[in-house]
Amino acid sequence: MAFIQLLPQQQRQADEQAAKLFAADQETYGYVANFTRLFAHRPEVYRAWKRLNTAIKANMDLRRYELATLAAARRLRCSYCALAHGKVLRDQFYDGDTVRAIVTDYHHAALDPVDVAVMDFADQVAADAGSVTADDIAALRAHGLSDADILDVALAAGARCFFSKVLDAMAVEPDAAYQTVLEPDLREALAIGRPIAPLAEA
Repeated sequence: MAFIQLLPQQQRQADEQAAKLFAADQETYGYVANFTRLFAHRPEVYRAWKRLNTAIKANMDLRRYELATLAAARRLRCSYCALAHGKVLRDQFYDGDTVRAIVTDYHHAALDPVDVAVMDFADQVAADAGSVTADDIAALRAHGLSDADILDVALAAGARCFFSKVLDAMAVEPDAAYQTVLEPDLREALAIGRPIAPLAEA
């Protein structure tokens, strides 16, 4: 259970700005996400986050963005973000067993070397950005990434730090829907931090 009250899902109990966020979630997911109920306390912050994240994604191949984001979420031990982005990878790019292998040990998940390098860098940014050296950047260039590409990975990982840390600091549980939309083995592998909300709370 979250440490602060999440705004109620019933739109009639929410103010106008929160109600708009809830309506958008209903249209997109079929339910109101717990992270939306948290950020509904500060709708303008949430809208600013969405603008930032959209701008970052607009410059990246979606698969690379999702791999970098999963690597950062994995390092941060954020179940919510790992589940969300692991699901995107499973739905759009890989089968469940491959995603489970990626989140468990991406160095041995049959990824291309450039994908491993991207995930290594995102992991490093999330873990200790001050440890990044010129040699780390040169290694990414050696894999064919441009300077702008390298910045994109840093932006994706840095943005994930903000979102993951806010959710976990407030103890926001991943949505109960993840109990049913992911295979049990994959769900268990992605739930690397706080537990998923029980189905009774869906």
